[in-house]
Amino acid sequence: MQTIKERLAKGEVLMVAAAGRIVHHNLLQMIGMHGGFQAVWFDLEHMSYSTERLEIGTLACRSQGMDTFARIAPTDYATVTRALEAGAGGVMAAQIRSAQEAEQFVRWAKFFPRGCRGLNTAGYDARFATIPAPQFTAQANKESFVAIQIETTEALADVDAIAAIDGVDLVFLGPADMSQSLGVTGDFMNPKCLAAMDQISAACKKHNKPWGVVPVSPDYATMCVEKGCKMLSVGADVRIINAGIEAVKKNYARFFGA
Repeated sequence: MQTIKERLAKGEVLMVAAAGRIVHHNLLQMIGMHGGFQAVWFDLEHMSYSTERLEIGTLACRSQGMDTFARIAPTDYATVTRALEAGAGGVMAAQIRSAQEAEQFVRWAKFFPRGCRGLNTAGYDARFATIPAPQFTAQANKESFVAIQIETTEALADVDAIAAIDGVDLVFLGPADMSQSLGVTGDFMNPKCLAAMDQISAACKKHNKPWGVVPVSPDYATMCVEKGCKMLSVGADVRIINAGIEAVKKNYARFFGA
């Protein structure tokens, strides 16, 4: 399986899906089997589910060759390490407001000497205590993926410093919360939102870091890629199912009531 970091290093534009409300191994396998996605991210900001459920979810994704990461609020060190031990290839911090917070999140995700992550080799990431600790910590520090979401005006003001942080592998624009933070909720093509995108793109280009986004339309996605975006989160569990329901209704419209 090619990891997110490996694909980004090759300059690929990754197509990823989100799993939040409906985290079921069959749906995750279908996303990989029929959707052609390269990765899935699990939303632990808006949802809370067990480590065991995340373990099953990451296993289902790996069975289809998809890497994974978990979006986490930057408020709980333990949630970061549990996600990595459960088999997620990386973590993404939501609602970051400063480079200082981003640095702390990176340290939570990395072992000594880069960070302060607690050592436990019993999870999938250490192949259930079969990788010697020195080898495991060095390997995890090298391979684990860390993304930082830019979705607040505070983070936007500090995006240059955030993109410069060693250990930040990707900067991720959250257009919905960014529009809200800019006072133009849902107006994604507002000049303020477009200026924010340009600021993020410029910071990432300066520090040779890729950036990602949840595109609001195919044309929006094209615009982002033209500005250097390397990760498009184009599907989420609920929206994917809604699209399927709508397709069935459209195909059999004559049999449904008015």
